[in-house]
Amino acid sequence: MKIVSVDVMLLPEDKPSFASQRPVLCRVNTDEGIYGLGEAGTTFFTGSDAVFAMIKEQAKFILGMDPMENEVIWNKIYSGAYWTKGNGPIVFAALSAIDTAIWDIKGKALGKPVYELLGGKFRDKLRCYASQLQFGFYEKTIPQCTYDDYVTVTKVAVEKGYDAVKTDPMIWGAKPGTFLLGEADTFGHFTNRTLDVIEERIAATREALGKDGDIIVECHSTTNLQSAIQVAKRLEKYDIMYMEEPLDSLTPSATKALADSINIPIATGERTYLRSGFLPYFLDRSPSMIQPDIGIVGGFTEMKKICDMAQTFDIGVQAHVCGTPISVAAGVQIEAAIPNFTIHETHVFSVQPAFTDLCTNNDFIPENGYITVPSKPGIGQDLSEMAIKRLITETVK
Repeated sequence: MKIVSVDVMLLPEDKPSFASQRPVLCRVNTDEGIYGLGEAGTTFFTGSDAVFAMIKEQAKFILGMDPMENEVIWNKIYSGAYWTKGNGPIVFAALSAIDTAIWDIKGKALGKPVYELLGGKFRDKLRCYASQLQFGFYEKTIPQCTYDDYVTVTKVAVEKGYDAVKTDPMIWGAKPGTFLLGEADTFGHFTNRTLDVIEERIAATREALGKDGDIIVECHSTTNLQSAIQVAKRLEKYDIMYMEEPLDSLTPSATKALADSINIPIATGERTYLRSGFLPYFLDRSPSMIQPDIGIVGGFTEMKKICDMAQTFDIGVQAHVCGTPISVAAGVQIEAAIPNFTIHETHVFSVQPAFTDLCTNNDFIPENGYITVPSKPGIGQDLSEMAIKRLITETVK
């Protein structure tokens, strides 16, 4: 079996529900008619055009190669694309999309789901959390601002069967469309007014969720060491499961200082790529959970190695998922195949029709807060006819 062409696909941003995302996918085609799908992870707000172009350039390296040789393909791109050895998210997002598609081909050719090729399935179901409740958990994005908003949206998640949620209490101001952090606040020190709003929102989430549910506090790297400590001190009383991305991913020493200063576990890693990027965090054991994105870290080939390294340091894993059903399906495959899986992210976007309609398989939408791991070959997902018609596609052959 040989690779004969690569379709690079960009979804236009023409619906508000896409929240400034223009997903970039690739379809690797073989001479036996088997194809695989992958997705790049650097398409939030910026990066779509860049990674679209990068996939086209990297695709030239793999024409004529055997897709069963994923390590050979991965290393050919890594060694031959030059800037890969200087690192950079666009280069590795492109490589990730291609690698994911290669594994999808392998699974289809062998009639096996990817998790079986990675070593087997550790669990039949994945516990999920409802993610990014500050955007609502509805069929369209609705900013959550008031105490009552947070109570209501959390109850919606609970009614859908989730016993864990994630929210960023720092994005929105008191009115929709306004932002909480203004000129009076700095990254070095939050005012008591800001901290009061943050705490009020988490208090509302805890009230609606009950004492037995889990809360992840999303920071989106908007805090620095000092302000992250301020927020953590305010929120420790609410029994927080993790504080996610409290600091810039390029400051592992600061993350270690934060971990030593607070009583909330830390999760990080969605903007980190390669084993070398995660190694400083493993060595100082600052995070309790890492959140690698299969569309950024280097695809299945690299992500499985990162997860195995995390297990060596007794660190849990949650695949970062904030893309189309292609990335959701890939994330489920890796989470099923590792012993140190912690919880699965169900992003609000992934349950909205604008995203679910892109693909044919809805098995990856949780029921009662859990995803049943599917048994379809490859990643178990395919594009819908509607998506294929809408995609801007360029073919490398």
